[in-house]
Amino acid sequence: MGQGGVRAAVALVSVTVCLALGGWYFLGRQEVDLSLSKATEAGLYRIAIAPETEPFHREVMHAWVFTLTDRSGKPVEGAEITVGGGMPGHGHGLPTLPRQTRQLPGGRYEIDGFRFTMAGLWVLDVRVRSGLGEDRAMFNLSL
Repeated sequence: MGQGGVRAAVALVSVTVCLALGGWYFLGRQEVDLSLSKATEAGLYRIAIAPETEPFHREVMHAWVFTLTDRSGKPVEGAEITVGGGMPGHGHGLPTLPRQTRQLPGGRYEIDGFRFTMAGLWVLDVRVRSGLGEDRAMFNLSL
């Protein structure tokens, strides 16, 4: 093989490696759902979450408001909401124990006790129990 053939072979190998690595990189990345409103897994509820005040400071204790409706969009009153979660990329849970502190009008609930100790992807595991049944939804937060 002459010098031109070697260069062509090296170029072909280089392009193949770049395409393979690029494909691996993009296929390995998944789009993360960052929506703050979604239906629960079994579809019993729709939950919308938002910090009580914006902007919020992740390293300071603060509250979020969770709005809960049924399938038809009617506010759900008298529900119990629990929140767990953590940082899956770091292998730890939430550093605090957020808890439902009060019910507000219109199917809204104050969940107090959030403090996110670092930037990154956090997951909230929200569980709801009411007369309609038990259900859950997972929320991803990129902070």
